[in-house]
Amino acid sequence: MTIEARPGTPLKRGGGRPSRRGGTVLATHRWILTPWLFLLPGLTVIVLMVMVPFANTLGLAFTDSTLLRQGQYVGWENFHRMFADERFTTALLNSTLYTVCVVPCMVVLPLILATLVSGAGRLSGFFRTTMYLPVVMSPVVVGLIWTNMLDKRGLVNALFDTLHLVTEPVPFLSDRWLLLFSAMFVTVWTGLGYYMVIYLAALANIDQSLYDAAAMDGAGVVRTFLNVTVPGVRSTMTLIAVLSSVAAFRVFGEIYVLTGGTGGVGGGDLTMTMLIQREGTGLQARTGYAGAISLFMFVVLGALLLVQLAVQRRQRSS
Repeated sequence: MTIEARPGTPLKRGGGRPSRRGGTVLATHRWILTPWLFLLPGLTVIVLMVMVPFANTLGLAFTDSTLLRQGQYVGWENFHRMFADERFTTALLNSTLYTVCVVPCMVVLPLILATLVSGAGRLSGFFRTTMYLPVVMSPVVVGLIWTNMLDKRGLVNALFDTLHLVTEPVPFLSDRWLLLFSAMFVTVWTGLGYYMVIYLAALANIDQSLYDAAAMDGAGVVRTFLNVTVPGVRSTMTLIAVLSSVAAFRVFGEIYVLTGGTGGVGGGDLTMTMLIQREGTGLQARTGYAGAISLFMFVVLGALLLVQLAVQRRQRSS
């Protein structure tokens, strides 16, 4: 049998089968590069807006640089000055107290609210929307609202006076501790709706048969909440504890607006972020010292996150 090639048709070697090696390599390269092309814009933003400023702050923390001067390497001098600074001690105390008081409220109160409004009725939807409204408001707007309400001539003191609960206006915005706890109240009021939504998503994943079994056993509302709801959202509680801890330790807007940017009488309500803002901005800015405070704050928050993640891992293993 004779095979004749048509004119103009090239002869193929190897049994007439085309080689797929080049196409396979090209397809593999495309499969590897395509995900990175999608990630490239986000990675670029992270590198330019997070990693580069962090590296710059890390370098500044060991120099005596200011806003107008490059500065020289001074080793650990900024950290020695920081621990001897009374304002740093005050700011660290206020931020720590803020975290200790706010985090338990952020973990417990939104869970109670989510349990109360987890139904499918119209009234539940209304309350969910109402509780979420402060979340979408600007922190500056929230601060201005509560500044007017907590003023000596504000709504709260007017209400106390009408009910004859006080003989003179309560100094919510001038007393150091009252101002600090007022800011805590504003933070909790603002964040309730946000964490409530997270809890609502967690409550939807709890098996309804557990509630039915608890009802058959005669468990009341409190017992069902403690024995069914709380164990079902334990991992979510840990997550919210982590998020609220970082947010509380980094508090800035509430204190800044309530004090008018002064940090309270004599700076008694300064927080860590406000101290960094004071030292790192303005013509007299000491950027090296502000960098040292920022680095210390980063280490504290990192240690706090590691502890909470270790607790969460231990809970999962048990």
